[in-house]
Amino acid sequence: MTSNMHRCAICQTNRAQVIRPKNGQKICKSCFLEVFELEVHTTIIENNIFPKRGERVAIGASGGKDSTVLAATLKALNERYDYGVEFVLLSIDEGIHGYRDDSLETVKRNAVQYEMELCIVGYDALYGWTMDKVVEKVGRKGNCTYCGVFRRQALDRGAKRLNISHILTGHNADDIAETVLMNFLRGDLPRLGRCAEIMTASATSPMRRSKPLKYAYEKEIVLYAHYRELDYFSTECVYSPEAFRGNARSLLKELEKIRPSSVLDIVRSGEQLVHDIISPSKLGCEERNDRSEERRGFMNGSQIQGTEPTNLKSLPDAVHKTAHEAAHQATDGSRTQTIGVCGKCGYMSSQPTCKACMLVDSLNKTEPPVEVSLTGDQTFH
Repeated sequence: MTSNMHRCAICQTNRAQVIRPKNGQKICKSCFLEVFELEVHTTIIENNIFPKRGERVAIGASGGKDSTVLAATLKALNERYDYGVEFVLLSIDEGIHGYRDDSLETVKRNAVQYEMELCIVGYDALYGWTMDKVVEKVGRKGNCTYCGVFRRQALDRGAKRLNISHILTGHNADDIAETVLMNFLRGDLPRLGRCAEIMTASATSPMRRSKPLKYAYEKEIVLYAHYRELDYFSTECVYSPEAFRGNARSLLKELEKIRPSSVLDIVRSGEQLVHDIISPSKLGCEERNDRSEERRGFMNGSQIQGTEPTNLKSLPDAVHKTAHEAAHQATDGSRTQTIGVCGKCGYMSSQPTCKACMLVDSLNKTEPPVEVSLTGDQTFH
C-alpha cells in the first residue's frame, strides 16, 4: 500500500513518480500527462492561438523532442477539445549530413503516425547552398547566422506553398528564457521586444508564429515524450556547440540548479519588460495580449523556436548595416518599416534586397553565381 508521503499530490491514489520542475510538486505519471496537456490547452485558449475553425496550420517539425511533442499533443487536444484545425508538418532540410537527413526520416514516420501532410523545403534547392557547404566556407563561428536567416525565410516559403499563414514552433520555456538572456547580453532591444511574445508577426514576415509550449519546461517535454513513448530524434546539431546560445544555456542551467523557477521567472521578466518599459509600437511588435493574474497563477502551478537570434557582428557589411538601421528606426519611433519585395528573388522584404539574398551574395563572391529559388520543396501525403 502506498504511504501518504509517496502518494501523488493530485489524485492522492497512485504512487508519485514525477517531481515537477515548476513547483516541486510530486505527482504520478497519469496526472503528469493530464496536467501537461491541460497546461498546453490553457495556453492555446487564453492566447486565442486558433481564432477560427477550418484553419490550416503548419507545425515546424524537425524530428526532435520539442516539435514531436508539439505535434502529438496538438493532435490529442484537437480531437479532445475540437479546435477544428487541420495541422500540417513543415520541415526544413538545411543539408547537414549525419544530422538533418536522419532526423527527417523521423519526421516522415511522424507524418504517418499522426496522419498529417508533410512538406519539406531544402536550403540547397532554395539558395544553392547547404549548411555543410556554408560551414566549409565560413567556418563554425558565424554559421548559425546564415542558418537562422535561411530557415526563417524557408519556413515562410514552405507555408506559402501550402497556402498557410500560421506556423507553430516547438519553442519551450527554456528556449525562450535563453533567448531573453541572449538579447539582454547583446543589448538587442528590438529582438527582446519580440522574443518573449507567444505570437509574433513582423513587417518582413507577416506569417503568424505561435509557441504553444511557451510555458513548458524542457524537462517536462522530455518526460512527456518518454511516458508517451514518442518517436523522436535526439541528436543535437553538429554545428551548434560554437553558437552563442550555448553560453546562455549554460548560464540558465546554473541558475536553475539554485532556483528551479528561474526559467519561468526570466520568461515573465521578458514579458513584463516589454509591457511596462519598452513600447511595443516603437519596436514594431504586435500589441501584447493581456494576461490575467489567474493565468499567471495557473502557469505557476498553483492551480495546475528559431530561430537563432541574429548576431549582427557576424553578418556581412550590407546585412549588418540594414539590421542596425532597422533597429534604430524601430526604437526611436521616427520611421517604420514598410514591406516590399526583394529585387533579386521577389520575396517579401523591407529592404531592396532581402537578407537571404545578401547572405547568398556574400557566399557567391568567389563561387559561380547562384540565385535564390522560389521553389524546391517536396510534399508528402
